[in-house]
Amino acid sequence: MRPFEWIALAYFVALAVLSLVRSLPVSRRIGIVVTSTVISIAVLILARAEAEGARDLLPMPLILAGYYLSGLFTLRPSLQFEGWLLSWDRRVLSNPATRFAHWPRVVLAPLELIYIGCFLIVPAGALDLSLTSAAPAIVDRYWAMVAAAEFGSFISLAFIYARPPWALEQRAGLPDRAVHRAATRFVELLTIRANTFPSGHAAGSVAVALGVIGASPAVGSALLILAFAICAAAVIGRYHYTIDVVAGVVLALVLFAIVR
Repeated sequence: MRPFEWIALAYFVALAVLSLVRSLPVSRRIGIVVTSTVISIAVLILARAEAEGARDLLPMPLILAGYYLSGLFTLRPSLQFEGWLLSWDRRVLSNPATRFAHWPRVVLAPLELIYIGCFLIVPAGALDLSLTSAAPAIVDRYWAMVAAAEFGSFISLAFIYARPPWALEQRAGLPDRAVHRAATRFVELLTIRANTFPSGHAAGSVAVALGVIGASPAVGSALLILAFAICAAAVIGRYHYTIDVVAGVVLALVLFAIVR
């Protein structure tokens, strides 16, 4: 089996086990166990059958499934944890909702647009490695880093749940109102409306850049700039807490050091 398949298998088995020991509604517990079991069996069957084409396409659906499945653990938020996250934001940013109100629209609007399209950075990194004919070991290392970064962020929801800052405080007062409204609507409709700690956006995007930069320095450097733009937008738009983003970057760096 490929490294990312082992990581995915460990993640989904862990979700199934945790759902049995956590206090969850029966419907959610059944959903987690059944979905995790089906995905785990599919990963094993494809690996055993050596279905290389299907396995090459597997990482992205696995990451998305892992994200939405983790949302079934979100029942009662930890008010103490939320308070701790907010305290760091106030310590660093003073009033987070108005801290960036005077930044120029020409800076804020692109940052928010990059945040909306942040999910594209993962397949973009894989596409670059494919176009540069990177060695299979490099591609495997890329997907191992990205999968570990994303799943490492999502798994926290099985233990502790905090609501994102936009759901708790005054909405960010930013001059790019139309773009910010679109970005906020995107987050409200297409996410699990829960705060991952570390930030999956930060951990995943930095892991993508670090996974590419060795084989393709120019593209990897551009992806690293995009990754830090995503990190900045996550805090500015109040989609994540500051400490989430810092923890996400640290997680990606640790994984990069381990894989190297």
